[in-house]
Amino acid sequence: MSPAPSTAAAADPRPSLEALDRAAAPPVLHLEGLGAPVRVASLELLRTGRHFLVRARSTDGAEAVIVPNEDRMHDVYPVFLNRVAPFFVGKDARDLERLLEEVYREGSNYKFQGLALWVPVAAVEFALLELLGQTARRPVTDLLGGARRRDIAIYQASGNRGNTPAQEIEYLRKIVAESGARALKFRLGGRMSKNADSLPGRTETLIPLARETFGPEMTLLADANSSYDVPKGIEIGKLMEQHQYGFYEEPVPFDHLDETKQVADALRIPVAWGEQEFSMWGFRWMIHHRGMDIVQPDLHYFGGLIRSTRVARMAAEAGLTCTLHMGGTGLGYLDALHFMACVPNPYAFQEYKGPSGLPVACVTSSLQPRDGVVRVPSGPGFGYTLDPEFVKQAKPM
Repeated sequence: MSPAPSTAAAADPRPSLEALDRAAAPPVLHLEGLGAPVRVASLELLRTGRHFLVRARSTDGAEAVIVPNEDRMHDVYPVFLNRVAPFFVGKDARDLERLLEEVYREGSNYKFQGLALWVPVAAVEFALLELLGQTARRPVTDLLGGARRRDIAIYQASGNRGNTPAQEIEYLRKIVAESGARALKFRLGGRMSKNADSLPGRTETLIPLARETFGPEMTLLADANSSYDVPKGIEIGKLMEQHQYGFYEEPVPFDHLDETKQVADALRIPVAWGEQEFSMWGFRWMIHHRGMDIVQPDLHYFGGLIRSTRVARMAAEAGLTCTLHMGGTGLGYLDALHFMACVPNPYAFQEYKGPSGLPVACVTSSLQPRDGVVRVPSGPGFGYTLDPEFVKQAKPM
């Protein structure tokens, strides 16, 4: 007979590690309608000017073109070309979930853990999901188990730091007017700055000023980008609580897990964390210990939709919500829409970074916010089409 659990264990509200593993483990992809292999004939990285594209072709002649994280691909493209893309050529795209685990081990790729590995892996994953969707004539949301929602409320984020509070307020007014967003996020502190503000007193002035300016109906969010130690992080968090902010992102250095938990434990405002986390086990530890309140992987930084879905499932098991960090420009916000359409535990708003500037068309969505809401494309694959002439201009690297 097994011993009775201790009183402390019985009272522990956290899900066990075993429960988190069970939540994450089931297959993510639903492959109905894909009875025959979808063999990968080629994976090309294309470039035109500052823009990158990934083109996947199957041995049956299907073709898919997607936009990776362009900003990071500038730095990590050799890993895509030399280590990641070649691994998938000749494989059956239907085995994508298993292949994501194998590419991590292949040739000691795990030694590249971080942006260098996972940005290229995400790019391949998006291309192969598009290839599967085009082959089956089904949207990516179907492949991920089906859309639970078609319309996603967005928040707009300011990337400014170092302007005056008055200047930041004017900028926030401008982007709200453009999108109709009902939520805003701006930056606090000095970014990895050991409590130094970007301008003296900027943060303590901006937090109440934004609330005064936008009123109680606007959801306000703020990102400290690892600016503080624990005491200062708690101090700023309590000021945000006083002014009823929605969440507080990355208050202390991102890799200080215990310190992040200390801040989260001390505050009522939800703490969001995860954009710099590259390990499934790191998320698992933080979720198990409730080191944050909102999990925030980045689809491109963390290796794609499948791995991020497993994080969201673990968070749901723990009663936590999930939103996405969005690094870079391009079409990342469209990738995020498909993810947020499918997860069981979305935060109320998803980040939107504005028009991509890419020549993209979609018949099932305007791809733009209307009254702060963007409709998720529902055509095959990711549901949008890049101008064929634009793709022709892009040359293989």
